[in-house]
Amino acid sequence: MLLDDELARQAEVLVGLGYPDHLRAEAKALLDPLRDRLGDEVASEPAHASFVLVPGPSVLPVSQRVPMLRLAGRAGTLSAHFADVDTFGPVVEVPHDPVYAVVRVERGEDLCGVSPADAATSIAGRGRTMLTMEEGIAFLHAVPAALEKNKCFHTGASRGSDRRVPALWISARAPHLGWCWEHNHHTWLGVASAENRVTRASA
Repeated sequence: MLLDDELARQAEVLVGLGYPDHLRAEAKALLDPLRDRLGDEVASEPAHASFVLVPGPSVLPVSQRVPMLRLAGRAGTLSAHFADVDTFGPVVEVPHDPVYAVVRVERGEDLCGVSPADAATSIAGRGRTMLTMEEGIAFLHAVPAALEKNKCFHTGASRGSDRRVPALWISARAPHLGWCWEHNHHTWLGVASAENRVTRASA
């Protein structure tokens, strides 16, 4: 598919879900920086996407983004054991723009069965960055089918003050945000990552 078509589609999806209307115009400013990195042809598939538009952290708290998730018409849910989700923050440098993009996103099913702590080392060794919660949610906004039975994922670039690592999986047939301990491993949870982050100033 063409980059400009996919950029417009993702922006419309975000606004349709309830994100601010101005994200449409903000997204257009990312066209040239994304084209510089990706060319004109892009892909948007469950296992990987050439890019994903991400509403910046200041746009909405994570707790308000979760109900915007959709899977077969079912809204996202937040774990009852994750009431402090909005106290978690990025452990990587994240743009403060109203919207930015993560590029060459991978769902990370090759890391299923690997603890988040070990996966973090592996991902860094590949020159990639784990996704934040906001970025993982945005990936599912753009590609809802990326959340698949036995192929769910951690968003290890968001952390709190302890050893919990946020993760997105399916619960009661709906998207669900919860957490797992950083040294535990699950055969159905990988670790999502991206090559880097792109802003309008990246051109």
